Amino acid sequence: MSCDRHYTSEVQKVWETLKSLGYGGQILVSDQTIFTVEDASKAIGVPEEQILKSLIFLVDDEPVLVLMSGSNKVDIKKVKKALGARKVKMAGPEYIEENFGYKVGGVPPVGYDTKMRALIDEDVGKYEILWAAAGNDHAFFPVSPDELVALTGGLVCDLKKQ
Repeated sequence: MSCDRHYTSEVQKVWETLKSLGYGGQILVSDQTIFTVEDASKAIGVPEEQILKSLIFLVDDEPVLVLMSGSNKVDIKKVKKALGARKVKMAGPEYIEENFGYKVGGVPPVGYDTKMRALIDEDVGKYEILWAAAGNDHAFFPVSPDELVALTGGLVCDLKKQ
């Protein structure tokens, strides 16, 4: 699955962050895109539930990572409640690229210059391994739910829309 032309500076940044946090796995690269959950599921060969969505929301104008199982949708009311926030909205693609250097389809759960709070939907705990984007829409890495919590310092809570 490895293809060096997809190993960009964004992927390198994620890799360096993972190594500095003690991650023992590796980043894999596919010729196929992982732009959407469906694309990632096909490229990696796992069910959509095991694809980790790394979403950035603006919570009272502060960026927060929201990490979800690929088949779930975020309930904004639950994000508000978890953080005691007044205003929550999803960050747009331009905001994410300008502020963090990642394009939608490659947004990772780690690899940010500023420490962001992270919320992790409790459903990720149902799976032994999740597959997370690693900086672009061709690179990804396996991570267990426990590792994900350790790597992100995320708070596990119920975030999915019923």
